[in-house]
Amino acid sequence: MMNYCKPERVSLKSHPEFSEKWVQDRIAEDPSLLGLGNLILRDKERIHANAGRLDLLLQDPDSTRRYEVEIQLGKTDETHIIRTIEYWDIERKRYPQYDHTAVIIAEDITSRFLNVISLFNGVIPLVAIQMQALKLDTQVMLVFTKVLDERRLGLIDEDEEIQDPTDRAYWEKASSKAMLALTDTLLEKVQKLNPDFALKYNKFYIGLVKNGSPSNFIIFRPKKDHVRIEVRLDQSDETQKRLDDSGLELMGYDSWGRYRIRANKAQVEQHAAFLDELFNMAYDAQSKS
Repeated sequence: MMNYCKPERVSLKSHPEFSEKWVQDRIAEDPSLLGLGNLILRDKERIHANAGRLDLLLQDPDSTRRYEVEIQLGKTDETHIIRTIEYWDIERKRYPQYDHTAVIIAEDITSRFLNVISLFNGVIPLVAIQMQALKLDTQVMLVFTKVLDERRLGLIDEDEEIQDPTDRAYWEKASSKAMLALTDTLLEKVQKLNPDFALKYNKFYIGLVKNGSPSNFIIFRPKKDHVRIEVRLDQSDETQKRLDDSGLELMGYDSWGRYRIRANKAQVEQHAAFLDELFNMAYDAQSKS
């Protein structure tokens, strides 16, 4: 008969052996613990002049998204919220080329403070995560539960262009001529839906325009040896399964409502029919919205 041992919840704030730095180090070792994706550590204890130190700065390696993370043992309070927002504000002003999200982590986020934090969400991209420490035998594990998700503030959409315009020469240096040629091939697939579509070169992505107006149901991010194709579709189990079964290299679903696919020339040729179908799905979804 197997023995069952129930995990015991541990209060980190009142425990003599654990500290905020211990938690910080565990997250720094494996940022995926937070459930925000496969993030990388950019900095720890980041100094802000006249404002203290930011606990952790994390980044999505496949996008321009950064996360300013503040940790607090015990209950969250007013100073924790203010500190998190202050660090987020400093970082977004210093590095405006990135998209920034403030992240509050605490052992106890009470309903009162959750309501207060919710007031900011929608104006400030903010995520609240409740942290639990569970002891099983001699081992202590950390469990992070998202209690407030970032409210999407907007998309790279048809009625606004939020990135700096560039040109094809810029992208030839940023990626390669071969991957720009592959982007042209992908554009031809889009033009099967409507021949009026053309490429629009922006600083962080190549979008689509139709008759001069942005229509970014698909965007492209050419790299040196592949193109990242980002297709806007509502997330669903059915679409996820079709992508998984397609054989394409799926890089996940981002906070802007896009499936991200990594493909080189051979993969685009091999999966040409499925990409045609996927582009058509995204085009139809945009038409209905």
